[in-house]
Amino acid sequence: MVSSTEYGSHTWELSLTVDHQHEGAKTEEVLHITGDLHVGGLMLKLVEKIEIAQDWSDYAFWWEQKKCWLLKTHWTLDKYGVQADAKLIFTAQHKMLRLRLPNMKTVRLKVSFSSMVFRAVSDICKMLNIRRSEELSLLKQSEGTLKKKKKKDKNSKEPATEDILNLSNSPVSSGLPANAGLYSKTMTPVYDPVSGSPASSTITWFSDGSLTEQNCSILALSHSTCSPEMLAEMYQPRTLADKAKLNAGWLDSSRSLMEQGVVEEDLLLLRFKYYTFFDLNPKYDAVRINQIYEQARWAILLEEIDCTEEEMLIFAALQAYHVSKLSLSSETQDSTCESEVDEVEAALSNLEVTLEGGNKSNILEDITDIPKLADNLKLVRPKKLALKAMKTYWFVFRDTSISYFKNKESAQGEPVEKLNLKGRCEVVPDVNVAAKKFGIKLLIPVADGMNEVYLRCDNEDQYARWMAACVLASKGKTMADSSYQHEVQKILSFLQMKNWTMSSQAASEPENVDMKPECFVSPRYTKKFKSKQLTARILEAHQNVSQMSLVEAKLRFIQAWQSLPEFGLSYYIVRFKGSKKDDVLGVSYNRLIRIDMATGDPITTWRFSNMKQWNVNWEIRQVAIEFDQNVSIAFTCLSADCKIIHEYIGGYIFLSTRSKDHNETLDEELFHKLTGGQE
Repeated sequence: MVSSTEYGSHTWELSLTVDHQHEGAKTEEVLHITGDLHVGGLMLKLVEKIEIAQDWSDYAFWWEQKKCWLLKTHWTLDKYGVQADAKLIFTAQHKMLRLRLPNMKTVRLKVSFSSMVFRAVSDICKMLNIRRSEELSLLKQSEGTLKKKKKKDKNSKEPATEDILNLSNSPVSSGLPANAGLYSKTMTPVYDPVSGSPASSTITWFSDGSLTEQNCSILALSHSTCSPEMLAEMYQPRTLADKAKLNAGWLDSSRSLMEQGVVEEDLLLLRFKYYTFFDLNPKYDAVRINQIYEQARWAILLEEIDCTEEEMLIFAALQAYHVSKLSLSSETQDSTCESEVDEVEAALSNLEVTLEGGNKSNILEDITDIPKLADNLKLVRPKKLALKAMKTYWFVFRDTSISYFKNKESAQGEPVEKLNLKGRCEVVPDVNVAAKKFGIKLLIPVADGMNEVYLRCDNEDQYARWMAACVLASKGKTMADSSYQHEVQKILSFLQMKNWTMSSQAASEPENVDMKPECFVSPRYTKKFKSKQLTARILEAHQNVSQMSLVEAKLRFIQAWQSLPEFGLSYYIVRFKGSKKDDVLGVSYNRLIRIDMATGDPITTWRFSNMKQWNVNWEIRQVAIEFDQNVSIAFTCLSADCKIIHEYIGGYIFLSTRSKDHNETLDEELFHKLTGGQE
C-alpha cells in the first residue's frame, strides 16, 4: 500500500539540460520536484546533484520552447507555467559574441544574453570606451544584403584568418560591475592632439581594464584603407528598396539576445542607429568620434547615401589626408599643441546635433523684432512638358515664411505668393561651387502632393543666410533662434571646403604622389574618371583641408556628412492605409517622409514636433500616428517588423529629452516606455 504522505506529495519528474560552458559539453539531469518550488530552489537542487565545484552565479534557466529566461528566482514553477514537458537549459547568461564595428574591425567579447539589448549595448560601449550608448544598437545582417555577396564569392574561400580583437577578459564582459568613475567630467585628461586618443597615462580613466593602450589605438584610429576589390565584395544598395534592406535587421531593444535567436559566437553589427550625436568631445570621445567617422565613410563609399561629385571629392580629400597623417613619425605624434585643442573645441560648437524639443534656452526667441531677410533672388518653377522658367523677384523672409514681389518697390503691397515653411517643408541644397551655382530646393506639402520651388542665390554669403533661414523654418524656428548664426557659419564652412583652385604645385604632384584614389571614392566615380584624373582632383580639394589637425579632419568629415540631404534617413517599404501601391517611408531624427518608390520624390513630410500620439495594432501589425490639425496616418511595414519603426520613433523622442545637466545617467524606464510597445 502507498502511504498517504507519498500519495499527496504531487512530485513529478523534470528533465534539465546543463550547459557546461568551459567544457563545451551538455549533460542531462532529472529531478523530482513539485510545482510550488521556486526557481532559486530548483537551481540549488540541480547544483547539489551535479556535485561540480565551480562558480554558478552567472547561470540561469532558459526555457527552450517559450524562448524566455526564468530570471525571477522567487517565482514558483507553477507561476511560470513550467510543467513536466518543459525543456529547461541551465546555461551561462554571459556568452561570447563577435561584433563588427563601424570601422569594420571585429571584436570578440562576453555579452549578457539575458539582459535587454539596450542594457547589453550599454555594457558593450563601456568596454569599448564609447559614451552615449543610447545612440547605438545591434544589427543582424539581413539575407538580402548577404545574397549578392555569396553569389560573388562562390569560388572564394571565407577569410579564416580574420583579425579579431579579443576582449573576453573584460570585467564588464565577465558580468562584473563597471568602474563607477567612468567618464568623470572633473578629470582633465591628456590626449594626443594628432590622433585624439587618450595618452598612456590616462588610458585607465577611459576603460574598465580590457582596453589596453594598443587596443584603444585600434578603435580610435583608422589604420587601413579599403581596396576596390573589397568594395566590390560588399553590398551596395542601388535603389530605395535596396536601402530598405539595410535597416531590416535591427534587434528589439526591449528583448534579450537569446529571445531573438542570437547564439554564442554569432556575428552582429554594432552601429549608430540614431543620428543625433550628443555632446561630442575629443577629450572623452576618441573612439566614438572615430567610429562615427568610419560609419560615415563606409556609407559614402558604398553609396548608402547620395552625394554630388564635388562632395565626393571633399570626402576623398579628408580621407586621403587622414590616412597620410597616420604615417607621421612618432616624434610628431607625441608632441602636444594647445592651440589645436582649442581649434577642435571651437569646431565642436558647430558640430553638435540636438533634436528640437531638447532642454535648450532660447532667450533670443522672446525678442519682439524677429530678424528678416530681403534680397533679389531668382525663382525657378519646374513645369511639366516645358523648360524651367527662371525669373528674378524681390524676396522677403519674415518669421517662418517667404513672400516674393515683382520688385522692391511693390513690397508694401500684396505678394505674388507667400510660402509657409514652418515645420512642414523639405529643404534640399542644390549647389555647385565651381559653377557658381547656389540653389535651394523647397518641397512644400500641398493637398495633392508636393509644391516644388527652386530659389537661386547670387553668391555664397547670400546662399548661407537664406539656406540657414529655410532650414530653421522647416524645424519651426525663426532667425531669432540662437542657432541661426551657427547654421550660417556651418554652411559657409562647408562651401569653403568645396571652393578650391588648382595650384601649380598640386598639378605637378599626381605623378609623384603614391595615392590609390579608388580607395577614397565610391565605385561610380572610379568608373567615371581615370586614376590620374581622380588623384589630381582629390589633391585640388586637399588644399583646403591640409592645415587641419587629425581630429578636426574627422569632425569636418562628420559635419559634411550631416550636411547631405539624405543624412540620417532610414528607409522602410510600407503600405499606407487606403493605398494600392507600396511606398518608402524615411525615418529621420525629426520627421517622417513618405517617398514615391519609383521616382524617389518626397510626397509628404510629418514632423515629430507636430505629433500628438502614435500606437501599434499588434494583431494586424499596423502603425497609426496622429498629428496636429486632425492629420492621421496608418501603415503596415513590408520590409521589416513594424516594431522597428515603432522603436525608431520612440527612440528619437527619448533622445530629444537628453540634457548635459543630467550627466551620463539615462532614464532606461522611459526609453522602454516609449519604445517597448504592448504586444
